[in-house]
Amino acid sequence: MPRILVGSVYFLRLDPARWAEHQPFPPLGTLYAAGTLQAAGHEVHFFDAMIAQAVTEWSARVAEVRPEVAVLYDDNFNYLSKMCLSAMRLAALEMIAAATAVGAKVAICSADAADHPDLYLDAGAGAVIVGEGELTLAELTAAWRDGADDLSAVKGLAWRKGAETVRNPKREVLRDLDALPPPAWELVDMDAYRQVWRRHHGFFALNLVTSRGCPYSCNWCAKPIWGQGYAVRGARAVAEELARLVCLAAPDYIWFMDDIMGLKPRWWGEFAAAIDDLGVKVPFKCLSRADLVLREGAVDDLKRAGCDIVWLGAESGSQKILDAMDKDLSTGEIAEATAKLKAAGIRVGHFLQFGYPGEGMAEIGQTLAMLRATRPDEMGISVSYPLPGTVFYERVQSQLRDKRHWDVSSDMAMLYRGPYTTAFYRHLHTYVHRDFRVRRAVAQLREAVRGRAEGGDHLRALAFVAYCGVAIPLSWARLQLLRLMPHPAAPRVMTAGRAAP
Repeated sequence: MPRILVGSVYFLRLDPARWAEHQPFPPLGTLYAAGTLQAAGHEVHFFDAMIAQAVTEWSARVAEVRPEVAVLYDDNFNYLSKMCLSAMRLAALEMIAAATAVGAKVAICSADAADHPDLYLDAGAGAVIVGEGELTLAELTAAWRDGADDLSAVKGLAWRKGAETVRNPKREVLRDLDALPPPAWELVDMDAYRQVWRRHHGFFALNLVTSRGCPYSCNWCAKPIWGQGYAVRGARAVAEELARLVCLAAPDYIWFMDDIMGLKPRWWGEFAAAIDDLGVKVPFKCLSRADLVLREGAVDDLKRAGCDIVWLGAESGSQKILDAMDKDLSTGEIAEATAKLKAAGIRVGHFLQFGYPGEGMAEIGQTLAMLRATRPDEMGISVSYPLPGTVFYERVQSQLRDKRHWDVSSDMAMLYRGPYTTAFYRHLHTYVHRDFRVRRAVAQLREAVRGRAEGGDHLRALAFVAYCGVAIPLSWARLQLLRLMPHPAAPRVMTAGRAAP
């Protein structure tokens, strides 16, 4: 059996805003790949980019292991992996060079590699895995073990036959997720993760998944790995994996990384029952949809299972924009789900997206009004990001600028000619966060006055509210000026030796 080095390709330290949050999670998708190779009998070694200091550590690991096969496998459960962050792309290309330098065959599985296979094949990769990767990886490594040069029998690959890039037929999406070998958790340096979490947050969090994919059709959402399909694990199997993880690492908190959790009717109830039966209730956060939360009994089941916070893809407070996104959701459902969760003692997070075509100041105002009315506990903001393969990307492709992807996840650059400029949206990000925080501080002060607040630095909150009383009006005035700024002139196209008008 070949000696295989499996490495993740998202370096947290290369994404400053995310590193500053000090919330690293093991690369779960990579661990599934490693587990699959272990089950096939391979000698598997692991490199964890999430906690690595620098890309050079990969080179050192390659020199130590001297692998015959190197597998660069992105954590496809990490939503940041859908975006091509230039820092991560450059790191992946450097990793390929280091592996090929010692004679290793290289396979890579990532959203960016699936979108741009020639870029990675030109860099020296022997194969790009397109789509769900475990079974493809098992067949590919078996073919390389047997000395095969022709990879045409392996579904889900892009590879080179001479100078030609060959794209094999797609592989069918897995339906029985419980048949997969478990993630190779024993390869993870749990102490390294535990130290970061405990030092900065006072608790230790780990991650699990209950499903793969999403069947909804939001037209800005890319699905490079699982497509439009959706498969879910058995609730009892997830609870048993949680029990094993508790025995292995004793996490205080769990993040369920699913694109959408709880789609299958009664799944949350079955999970809560299994958790009770096994006695392994651990507080958790998850991502879901407002309409799923509103199903009968869903909130009670979430509460019983130990849910701490549900993040909802609210996106916008404007029904016009939600409809344009093909969100198949109403602002009323978002408000009702938020209220119902909060009434049950479950916190709520809202993901928001600004800059979608058709959004003007009126629609931005509706989103602000929704935030002020629903008062979620947490909030995340982005601008519309054209991801290859989406309807949204096709709609704005003619407006794309020279810069086609963000450098880091906090870039907030408008990659197409949106309603307003990048400067506007970057300042809008600041304004909305400031407005959100001051309203939360005011609510905390009111609770303190009523004698219901538990602890907290109320003097600091009062000082922040006073500061924002001046800063927020000034910030709003700046937004009004920024919205009047023209977009940068489109690049002039050269034709017949002259610049076209």
